[in-house]
Amino acid sequence: MNFGTFITSVKPERISTHVRRAEELGYESAWIGEHLIMPVKSQSKYPYSADGSFPAPLDVPFNDPMLTLAYAAAHTSKIRLATGIYVVPMRNAISTAKAVATLDVLSSGRAIFGVGVGWWAEEFALVGASFGDRALRTREYIELMKELWTSDEPAYHGKTISLEGARFNPKPVQKPHPPIVVGGTTEIALKRAVRYGDGWYGIAKTHDDAQALIGRLRALEREAGRSRPVEITLSLRTGKPLTLDDMRRLKAAGVDRALVGSPVKALTEDELARFREEVIERI
Repeated sequence: MNFGTFITSVKPERISTHVRRAEELGYESAWIGEHLIMPVKSQSKYPYSADGSFPAPLDVPFNDPMLTLAYAAAHTSKIRLATGIYVVPMRNAISTAKAVATLDVLSSGRAIFGVGVGWWAEEFALVGASFGDRALRTREYIELMKELWTSDEPAYHGKTISLEGARFNPKPVQKPHPPIVVGGTTEIALKRAVRYGDGWYGIAKTHDDAQALIGRLRALEREAGRSRPVEITLSLRTGKPLTLDDMRRLKAAGVDRALVGSPVKALTEDELARFREEVIERI
């Protein structure tokens, strides 16, 4: 099992030391969450808290994920660099494809593209993006991105976006493209992961929740006749420090990558080292 760390809330002056230390300690990946803008008034419910409230103050500094990961790439050589999760339908698909491909080139093939459809209707409204058709646009945008990344003369025609008669470069280093990791724990999110994802990123509050989600994901794979299993990335958020027993249970459940800390409270360098000594080395 691999282990990832978050750099979402890491202060700018600490990003380079944090990600270098994580790489030195053998962490496989660094993940960054994001929001373009924070609505002051909101009726939308955050899907991963009991009361639907967003677990961060409105002034939390969400750095641009692609810029931050490119900065991290310049200070490292091995650790993988992941968006966790990038809200695809709030942005232009072609500029996103360019950013992902560029990150993969600059990092020598270390990008992981974690994607989601988004949940915060008020955020979509603030940036002028349609909320109602976000799932369709996400699917079509990703289909277009794959075409841009893999074809010499890309062409795509969907309901929400079309393109032909163009060239697109640079192509990603990873072939056919950086892994696409689909986030979300709803039934439809799991189906998206099976349909067009290389991996799935889930959040669970308990081990029972994790087992149920993984079981359903595997069942959907069988129903779809998928030959290659979806790689499972899981963030277990029990509200308590993760233990060796937690990790052993996740590994037994089939988790390929466990994320430690949280997007809004990253571990310190000392905590990264202690977790390696107490958990990773003993796994």
